[in-house]
Amino acid sequence: MNSLSTPESIPLDARSKELRRIIVQTLGAGKRGHVGAAFSVIEILRVLYDDVLRVDPKNPLWPDRDRCILSKGHSCLALYALLADKGFFPKEELLKFCASDGILGGHPEYGKVPGVEASTGSLGHGFSFGVGFSLAAKLDGKHHKVFVVLGDGECSEGTIWEAALSASKHRLDNLTILVDYNKQQTYGTIEEVQGLEPFADKWASFGFAVREINGHDTGEILSVLGSTPFESGKPNAIICHTVKGKGVSFTEKNLAWHHKAKITDAEVGALMSELES
Repeated sequence: MNSLSTPESIPLDARSKELRRIIVQTLGAGKRGHVGAAFSVIEILRVLYDDVLRVDPKNPLWPDRDRCILSKGHSCLALYALLADKGFFPKEELLKFCASDGILGGHPEYGKVPGVEASTGSLGHGFSFGVGFSLAAKLDGKHHKVFVVLGDGECSEGTIWEAALSASKHRLDNLTILVDYNKQQTYGTIEEVQGLEPFADKWASFGFAVREINGHDTGEILSVLGSTPFESGKPNAIICHTVKGKGVSFTEKNLAWHHKAKITDAEVGALMSELES
C-alpha cells in the first residue's frame, strides 16, 4: 500500500458522498443498521458495481454474470445502496428497510433481494459460497468471475481458512476475495480480540496471490482488480486497508457506531450535515 495515500487521509469524491447519503437515508427509514461497516466497505463495492462486474440489473440471474458475494452481510446498507442505484430494484424499497412490507432486511437474502447472490450474515459462510461458485464455473467451462467481500473480524472464523485451503487446492484463479481491513470489530480492535498479522503472509501461505491496497482509493482498487488473476492457477486476495465509519468525523473508528438501533432524527441529521458540507 502506498504510504502517501493512507485510508485516513484520502478525501471522498462526490460519488462516495452521494452513496453515503443514500445509506443514511436508508438508515433513517429503518432506524437501525451497521453504519461503521457500511461506510468502510462502500468504495470497494462502488468500484465493483461501477466498473468491474459484468451484471444485468434487468436480468439478475443471467447465467454468465459475474458473482459478487457480500460475506460480511451486516454491511448490507452499502450493498443495498449500490443495487438500488444500478436498478436491481426500485429506490423506494430503501425507504422500507427493515419494514414488514419491504424486501430489505438487516442482512441480505438470496431469492428475496434481486442482485444478492447468497444469504449472508452468519460470518464466514460467504467465502464458501464463493469457492463453490468458482469451482462450478471451472467445471462447466464458464468464464465469469467471482468476488467475495470479507470482514477482518470475520477472518477469525475457521470456515474462512477451510475455504481458503479448498480454493488453493482447486487453483481457483477466477476467485478474488477482498478483505475490508478496518481493524475493528463489534467490541474492540482486531488486535485486542484476535490479531491477524502477518495477514498478507497468512493468505500467501494458503496459496493465494496477494496484494495490499488503500480501500478508499477508487483508482487503486480499480487498478488492482483490473490485473486479476495475479498469478495463473492461484486465487486472488486483496487486503483493503480502510477506516471503520469513513466519511463522518464522529463515526470514524467509533465502535458506538458499529451498529445503531433506535437511531434518532437528530443523529440522521448530523450524519447528513457532514456529508453535505
